[in-house]
Amino acid sequence: MILWLDPFSGLSGDMLLGALLGLGAPVEDVRAAVRSTGIDGWDLQHTTVTRGGLTATRAVVTTTDTATTRGAAELLDIVGRARPAAVAHTATRAVRAIAEVEAALHAVPVDEVHLHEIGGIDTVVDTVGVAAALHLLDVTAVHCGPVSFGGGTISTRHGTLPVEAPATVELLTRAGAPVVGTGVHAELVTPTGAALLLAADTRFGPLPPMALGAVGYGAGARDVDGRANVLRALLDTGAENVETMRLLETNVDDVTGELLAHLLTRLLATGAADAWLSPIVMKKGRPAHTVHVLVRPEEAAACEQVLLTETGSLGVRRTDVSRVALSRHTDRVVVDGHAIRVKHGPWGCKPEHDDVAAAATALGLPLRVVAERARILASRG
Repeated sequence: MILWLDPFSGLSGDMLLGALLGLGAPVEDVRAAVRSTGIDGWDLQHTTVTRGGLTATRAVVTTTDTATTRGAAELLDIVGRARPAAVAHTATRAVRAIAEVEAALHAVPVDEVHLHEIGGIDTVVDTVGVAAALHLLDVTAVHCGPVSFGGGTISTRHGTLPVEAPATVELLTRAGAPVVGTGVHAELVTPTGAALLLAADTRFGPLPPMALGAVGYGAGARDVDGRANVLRALLDTGAENVETMRLLETNVDDVTGELLAHLLTRLLATGAADAWLSPIVMKKGRPAHTVHVLVRPEEAAACEQVLLTETGSLGVRRTDVSRVALSRHTDRVVVDGHAIRVKHGPWGCKPEHDDVAAAATALGLPLRVVAERARILASRG
């Protein structure tokens, strides 16, 4: 299902968690995911509050652990124990992103970085809780509008820093997030909130076509003058999703097979949803190929540039098409110590070929045997 986030008053981990609970994520199942990490001394509750006249869900995390500083390696070990594995994967990506950014900002190795202010158990609850809520709501794609920025300064262990904090800005930069100023002199976006956008592979742009099924409002910790301090979240119905895509095509008769194979790889890495070749016969009987690229409109320009520069073609045809996108998600299974991604759809699952091939080579087994083992493990949940 598609999740749309509208951070018109910013974003934090607890705001996102509150919005997901407001959308119907069962809080007891979220707590179970956090408990699976093995940590204690915490509690997660949710309550209804009012922010700027809007009723919203406030996720309240309390801990008996007063430490706010921890090594990134310790936090990664904790969130990596979460179950199911898909939850651990998302939470680990968020914490690792924070660690990488902090390490770069302070010029220390990632395995030596210590997280200040965000090194507490509440960060574990926020990251694992959000990852679990996304999993429980069967969210397959996260979309987000522009992220609202505050201004002024904030006091940290390293001294006074500008708002938004440098780590937050770097995380949003890595995520490719558009931002907009608000004039509010306060921190509106936290590093945890920004890291969760990155970990969820969030796409930024206009509200995508979706059949609205639910709306949730996640409350911030405080009231903000003249602004409802909430994160709005929209969830589709999970029914068949029809989206507008762009089909790019060009004919080439002077490009080698090796270059065409490289081209397809580059197009997919640039953002194409799919790319393929069709053999054709052009004028004067010349054998040739049509290069087809299916891409979301907001990513079409980048793919078109790759298509033209790599082939040397003098033109590209553009056609807007409709695509039915069924619900899907990806998790991981482990075959004899080798992690293999498996894509699940409504009617079955398929192990990722590159992962299967790497595992088969390392294990000295036929590819079909490793693929079948992965499918059996995935079907068992």
